[in-house]
Amino acid sequence: MLFRRSGEQELALVRESGWKACPRRLPDQPFSYPVLNEVYTTQIARAWNTKDGGTGYVLRFQVDERFLGRYAVQTVGASVHQEYWIPADELEEFNRHLVGPIEVIAVYTPADARS
Repeated sequence: MLFRRSGEQELALVRESGWKACPRRLPDQPFSYPVLNEVYTTQIARAWNTKDGGTGYVLRFQVDERFLGRYAVQTVGASVHQEYWIPADELEEFNRHLVGPIEVIAVYTPADARS
């Protein structure tokens, strides 16, 4: 099980995919960063996606474990801050290895960021 934070625009792209694909990265974003736990993803959605008045979403999805085995888990802070670094040019293949739909499991507003 993996997680991803999302704002409104990215969520619209996930919805357009039929809840079957993580959106492509912008040209200046060389990696996609699926996160290994809900706690870290919630921190990001509440702090980043809501800071300018936006809404933050926590998405949950499954990926074939054998496929994920080609990537190392990266710890980028405390032990809870674990993620995979998926190169942007491998995101289509990553999406082909999703198991089931992407789900929205939490929604955060700017008021949540202050609490």
